[in-house]
Amino acid sequence: MNTNSSDFDIVIIGGGLAGLCNAIHLSKFDKKVLLIEKNSYPKHKVCGEYISNEVLPYLKYLEVNPFNFGAVKIDEFQLSTTKNKIISAKLPLGGFGISRYQLDFILSEKAKENGVSILQDSVLDVQFTNDVFTIESKENGVFNSKVCIGAFGKRSVLDVKMNRNFIQKKSPYLGVKIHVKGNFKENQVALHNFKGGYCGVSKVENNTINLCYITAFSSFKKYKNIDDFQENVLFKNHFLKEIFKNTKPVFETPLTISQISFETKKPVENHLMMCGDAAGMIHPLCGNGMSMAIQSAQMASKLILNYLNAKNVTRKTLENEYIRQWNKKFRFRLKVGHFIAFLFRKDKIASILLEILKKLPFLLPIIIKFTHGKTMKI
Repeated sequence: MNTNSSDFDIVIIGGGLAGLCNAIHLSKFDKKVLLIEKNSYPKHKVCGEYISNEVLPYLKYLEVNPFNFGAVKIDEFQLSTTKNKIISAKLPLGGFGISRYQLDFILSEKAKENGVSILQDSVLDVQFTNDVFTIESKENGVFNSKVCIGAFGKRSVLDVKMNRNFIQKKSPYLGVKIHVKGNFKENQVALHNFKGGYCGVSKVENNTINLCYITAFSSFKKYKNIDDFQENVLFKNHFLKEIFKNTKPVFETPLTISQISFETKKPVENHLMMCGDAAGMIHPLCGNGMSMAIQSAQMASKLILNYLNAKNVTRKTLENEYIRQWNKKFRFRLKVGHFIAFLFRKDKIASILLEILKKLPFLLPIIIKFTHGKTMKI
């Protein structure tokens, strides 16, 4: 990694999907890019690991083909309620399954190939003075940049440092993920509801099944441990019980993440352009968070390139246009996601909805479209 100079065109804080896609895109145009990520690659993360096909043209543009690395094609959706009623539908656009362990590593290697400087470190503070960002890292000193992208995920020390509004509110959700081996339809993604949460199930590379669930922490803390919670809560859903009981874990222990927040966030904060979960997080129930992260990177990168290359574009114009485009593309999806998650937290309402969908199955793909976009244009 080359960081001989402390001055960069763009510094990206956070090396998940949004950060890495921004880095690859911007480096294609010979911009000097520094990406700071606290973890090393590859690393497993709590994530649903299903991505809508809407992002495939953009990944091709970035010269990344997930199917060359074992991604699994998915075109069928299955949904169950807490009452063990189930419905299936074809996914309007379809998608693919690939682990974050694999995808983040692929993208990080592509970024390095493009000349991106990747630094394993933590960012302590970001200041914006005289139209320049000063980024203070824990181990490697201070860096300066014209543009700074915040792609640091769901919750960060920088969110606290910047006193972002959502940090002041309760974050009552817990996420748990494991990889298992066993039988599950390769072309299917399933969403199984249980009291207080829901679990996504889909195949990723190497014939591995990803099980990832989210629950209210208030429900979880009533039990001694994860096994106890699963036995007494998750397994009330017969479909989940069958999957968990008839598969073998790949991980020694489940991965967990707490204090997950779905509160509204600002796409620009203290002049940082926020991407991915740092800008807004859709309920996992809608299965589109990874796609949104990738799309937000394309949106930010295009506007940043225009700002850096055009003399008549001000920072205010850059920020306002990013906010406008982000809201146009994602605000409605997030609202629909909140509403759907609210309905499914109400057992009686969820059961009624499922009965309606069983009688009118054409409605399910329409509902799915509300939380997904169209195929990305390059």
